[in-house]
Amino acid sequence: MAGPGSPPAVPVWLAEDDLCCIICQGLLAWPVTLPCGHSFCKNCLTNLWDKHKERTRSRWCCPTCREAPEQRPALCKNTLLQDLVDKYSSAVCELENRGPAPASSLNPKSRRRAASPRVVIPRSLTAVGEELVELVEQLVDTVRSLQSHLPTLELGPDPDLSTLVEDFSSGVDLPLASGKQVTSSAPEGKMSNILRDLEEIQEKLRENFMRKEAAEEQMCGALAEVPAAPSAFSCPTPDQNSPTSNRVSRFAQWAISPTFDLRSASLYLQVSEDQRTVTVSPRPLSYSLSCERFFVSQVFCSQALSLGRQYWEVDTNSCSHWAVGVASWEMNRGQILGRTKDSWCLEWKGTGQLAVWSMNKETLLGSDRPGVVGIWLDLDEGKLAFYAVTSEERLMHECEVPGSCPLYPAFWLYGLQVGNSLTIK
Repeated sequence: MAGPGSPPAVPVWLAEDDLCCIICQGLLAWPVTLPCGHSFCKNCLTNLWDKHKERTRSRWCCPTCREAPEQRPALCKNTLLQDLVDKYSSAVCELENRGPAPASSLNPKSRRRAASPRVVIPRSLTAVGEELVELVEQLVDTVRSLQSHLPTLELGPDPDLSTLVEDFSSGVDLPLASGKQVTSSAPEGKMSNILRDLEEIQEKLRENFMRKEAAEEQMCGALAEVPAAPSAFSCPTPDQNSPTSNRVSRFAQWAISPTFDLRSASLYLQVSEDQRTVTVSPRPLSYSLSCERFFVSQVFCSQALSLGRQYWEVDTNSCSHWAVGVASWEMNRGQILGRTKDSWCLEWKGTGQLAVWSMNKETLLGSDRPGVVGIWLDLDEGKLAFYAVTSEERLMHECEVPGSCPLYPAFWLYGLQVGNSLTIK
């Protein structure tokens, strides 16, 4: 507890992944840090090393970066990390109305079940939004000041503004990137474009955080009891005798028709009665609050894909900004699809740019927007592929996925554009 003369607390966003051991996938217990800087549970690391029969230098390599010291390093407890883990575990227990218990007293499996997706200490999302708005206002004032002094300035070449705007908006659930390119070579034209885009960002930030304020107040109340995660099973293929479309697909024998999972849907996403269309709502919906629900406008399907081959299609024609793909059920509910180690997606930015996100890395594909996206998942081969569907399927991109854990169809309707929708065909 801080004393009377202590400085104000610094806001910290902690997710389970930040304090996770990649070996057991749970919170760190008796954390040790290797010379390369990566940390693990002491027992997990020693057990892994002891399984290696070879007596070479690589026996002591780091499971993350594979750096291998000359000899087995001494494993001393990282007291700072242990303190953070204990504080995180206590905060989670208090949020769930349980008595605080240090994470070191729990085994890896119970630690993972007990942890909340995200603990926000101590400021609210709205407060952070207000600071972002103030920051953009300062940028607007600065640009206006520079604009008034243009005759006395020598301006060099500017970077492409669209890259700046997209970088700024990559972590915010908004269609901030307006798609306008800087076409004027004159300093006055470039400055006007920058000012216009900054003012648009400013307005979008105000609008977005005002709409999320009500949802945040509900979230900060009490967390409802978390329902058990759905069991992993392979989705059955539909009856091939039932007509689905006039097009004969080469993937017909593996076609599935997954349905949206209400437990994971964001408060602003409304699911249709047949659970195959998700639409952005103008106001937060009265869903029950749980740790399974996304904070951003994302949703999973109910079906866990754990074996074999599956194929499904998504109609994106009624959505201006979207991402479709797969993710593990353990994906952090405060993070964005494709920006984690356990999610993969095809994303249309709404700015004439199509991209694939895999293992938190972006691959640009071009400017052709697919109206219908076909998703092919081959867990036997560890492959995920995205197809543009018209009269036939055209491969756009293929990437690798692990076959060791179930994956769920995942969707992102970002920007909260009211009425935007995605439909599983």
